[in-house]
Amino acid sequence: MSYSGLLLQLFQDALVVLIAPLLLGWVNQCRAWLQNRSGAGVLQPYRNLVKLFHKDAVLANNASPLFRFTPYILFSGMWLAAALVPVIATDLPLSPAVDVIALVGIFALARVFISLAAMDIGTAFGTLGARREMLVGFLAEPALLMVFFTASAISQSTSLVTIVETLAHRQFVLYPSLAFAAVAFVMVMLAENARIPVDNPATHLELTMIHEAMILEYSARHLALVEWASAIKLLAYITIGIALFAPWGIAEASNLEALPLALAALFLKLAVAGASLALLETLSAKLRIFRVPEYLGTAFLLAVLAMLVHFLLGA
Repeated sequence: MSYSGLLLQLFQDALVVLIAPLLLGWVNQCRAWLQNRSGAGVLQPYRNLVKLFHKDAVLANNASPLFRFTPYILFSGMWLAAALVPVIATDLPLSPAVDVIALVGIFALARVFISLAAMDIGTAFGTLGARREMLVGFLAEPALLMVFFTASAISQSTSLVTIVETLAHRQFVLYPSLAFAAVAFVMVMLAENARIPVDNPATHLELTMIHEAMILEYSARHLALVEWASAIKLLAYITIGIALFAPWGIAEASNLEALPLALAALFLKLAVAGASLALLETLSAKLRIFRVPEYLGTAFLLAVLAMLVHFLLGA
C-alpha cells in the first residue's frame, strides 16, 4: 500500500462527508430558483447542522439504547458507503471492498436501524413512517440489484471499480441496456432518498411523510447526524450513478496528474446532477402512497428489461 494511495483514500473519505451538505444546499437552491424564490443559499445545510450541534438533546423516557445509537450507526454506514464509491480515483486501498451487492447491504442495514428506532418510542407517526420505509425498501432493493447486475454483466464483475474501469478506461462503447438501467436507477434513487414523487423532504404532513415521520422524535446532535447522513446518502447515490453511467474523468490512483481534472469533473457532474434533480422535482407531483408500488414496480421492470436487452441482444 503506497502512501499516495492512502492519502488519496483519506482525502476522498473526508471529501464525501464535507461536500454532502453542499450538494443538498445546491439542490434546494436550484428548486428555489425554479420556483421563482430567492432561497436560503447553498450553505444553509451547514448552518442548520451547526445550530443543531449546539442544542441540548431531548429524549423520551422510554427511549432504548437502540434509539440513541441509531444516528451514529446511520451516519457511519452512509459515510462508509459514500467513501467506498470511486469518486475521484480508482485502485485505492479500499477498492477491493467496493462490491455493489455489499453497497446494497449497507443501505439495507441503515434502513433497518432507522426503522427500528422509529418504532422504539411507540409513537403513531414513527411506526407509520417505519412501515412505509420498509415497503419502499422492499420494492426498491430488487430494482437496484437488477441495475447493478446489468452493469456487472457488461464488465463481468460485481466490483464497482472494475465496472468503472470497463466503461471509462477502455474503448468507448454504447450499451442500450444501460439506458434502461439508468432510468430505473433514477427512479430508485428518488424513492430511496425520500424525494418527489415518492416523498417530499420539505413537508411534515402526517398523511404523506415517510422519512420525516421516522425522525420526529430526534433533536439536537442526534437530528444533526440523521440529516447529515441523509445528505451523504444522496451524494452516495449520485456518485454511484456517475460511476455506472458517466464514469469519464475518474482518475486512476497511480495517475496523480489527472486528479485536478478528476476533481473538476466531479464537481461539474454533481452540479449538473443536483440541478437536474431539482428540475425533476419541480416538474413532478407527489404520488399517493398507494401508487408507490406501481412506481417502483415500473423501475424493476425497466431494470429487468435492461438485463434482457443485454443478454438477448448483446448490447
